[in-house]
Amino acid sequence: MQLKSISKYIPVLDWGRRYDRTAFGNDMVAAIIVTIMLIPQSLAYALLAGLPPEAGLYASIAPIILYAIFGTSSTLAVGPVAVVSLMTAAAIGNVAAVGTIGYAVAALTLAALSGTILLMMGVFKLGFLANFLSHPVIAGFITASGILIAASQLKHILGVDAGGHNLWEIVSALFVKMPETNMTTVLIGIPTTVFLFWVRRGLKPALIKLGLGSRMADVITKAGPVMAVFATTLVVWYFHLVDAGVKVVGDVPQSLPPLTMPDFSVGLMADLLVPAVLISLIGFVESISVAQTLAAKRRQRINPNQELIGLGAANIGAAFTGGYPVTGGFARSVVNFDAGAQTPAAGAFTAVGLAIAAVALTPLVYFLPKATLAATIIVAVLSLVDFSILKTSWRYSKSDFVAVLATVLLTLGFGVEVGVTSGVVLSIGLFLYKTSRPHIAEVGLVPDTQHFRNINRHQVITDPHVLTIRIDESLYFANARYLEDYLLDRVIGEDTLKHVILMCSAINEIDLSAVESLEAINHRLDEMGITLHLSEVKGPVMDRLKCGSFLDELTGKVFMSQYEAITDLGTDPPMSKSKVVDAKPDPGKTAKAS
Repeated sequence: MQLKSISKYIPVLDWGRRYDRTAFGNDMVAAIIVTIMLIPQSLAYALLAGLPPEAGLYASIAPIILYAIFGTSSTLAVGPVAVVSLMTAAAIGNVAAVGTIGYAVAALTLAALSGTILLMMGVFKLGFLANFLSHPVIAGFITASGILIAASQLKHILGVDAGGHNLWEIVSALFVKMPETNMTTVLIGIPTTVFLFWVRRGLKPALIKLGLGSRMADVITKAGPVMAVFATTLVVWYFHLVDAGVKVVGDVPQSLPPLTMPDFSVGLMADLLVPAVLISLIGFVESISVAQTLAAKRRQRINPNQELIGLGAANIGAAFTGGYPVTGGFARSVVNFDAGAQTPAAGAFTAVGLAIAAVALTPLVYFLPKATLAATIIVAVLSLVDFSILKTSWRYSKSDFVAVLATVLLTLGFGVEVGVTSGVVLSIGLFLYKTSRPHIAEVGLVPDTQHFRNINRHQVITDPHVLTIRIDESLYFANARYLEDYLLDRVIGEDTLKHVILMCSAINEIDLSAVESLEAINHRLDEMGITLHLSEVKGPVMDRLKCGSFLDELTGKVFMSQYEAITDLGTDPPMSKSKVVDAKPDPGKTAKAS
């Protein structure tokens, strides 16, 4: 019993007891494939973060092992990812110069802060906070980030020194530096980019046509970036292209991840706190989305709060082993899943493979051109660009479209920090806007049934002496006054009206502000000679209402069902003087509930 309780927080104690030879074989195959993919990718993402290439390898070793111990996904592959790498560069670029010791230390501190935030969120079960980030807004931010990342790497394809924090600055700097373009670098970068795009889309079908099995064709396709790395490194070395101005990776330490210490000075942590929070939230949203999607395909379950603990441990591990902030990556996780990974042990085996690469293979990348790494990044991040989210959000909701478009434009125009901050603010603002204006429907009885529906959508029976209003949202401080104004505006001028029934079937929560609004409604209606009633009140809501004096002062009754209320209060024979309202569209509410 005690082991079962502990295994909730250390999942390896659960799946580790059931580990067998079959799972080992599947995990090992997956680890080999993912390791091949991760070697060039890790080097490339470190370049994107403005860090030495070995930082990418270091950030892919200890964090993966720690996630395997504390994480709940059997296929999530943790390590550096494009968006977090870009956010890391933006954050620490404000506090230290690229290439300095202070820059590397700031990256460690950012990882430590991010890990601590994630760990605390997991311990206090705050995973729900990520729900405040609207998925369309996050999709818009990732799309804009993909464009920014691809644009930022063009300087390596052209062989020029050009920077910038937003799209305008990047494009302007590239335009100014265009005369300094190194054509030798271009002749490496552009063909490599084209080759990697072809590998992603065309190599596997070509290999299958040649008679290779699907599994082997898939492995060779995933090794495409490694082929590009090998070929371009060989070309630069053999033809002495460094003398022609081609920029290369250079010396990479031949060692396992070192023990490192972040800088916990108050000033630096204050500067990095907000970026750390944003990186934590964006990283968690990306990671949990991938983990849940892949888990659903195998009918497995992901524990979001434990995922926070796993990602927190991974980031803290990165902070003390020479890395920088990490999260679960989409591309590598899908590869891990497709390769047949059965347990988190596949990640641990991948870490071993990367450790071997860090010790034995790093001298081989001295002549690796930065243009090749840039091509790897460009091909990877352009798959994140999805402008269809604009079309989808426009078709579904104009407010969602405005939020997505604003996030995209702000990210491109002002950089990732402004973009992601605006995304968070817009997500919360969008939620508050929508819930502050709840859908309210006037309902009537569907003939020959006991069901009530919107009078603007269905042919229903209504009573001129009874008004039934259905509120399709929980009531709280932001929308309580809206209901009050709507209801009082509706009853003005209705001289025959005697009863108002609030149908509460869709109200799941109610706060003190909403109760006070109900008290005001009850008082105002009473002054008009109208009685207020409630129907279909849920238990938790009734418990709240009983806490105060509202039920004692209520002028009417609380009915178990809406049909019971109409039967009790109806002043006309069922079909004689009741009116049937023709179904008609409700302008502006075509997507609302019936």
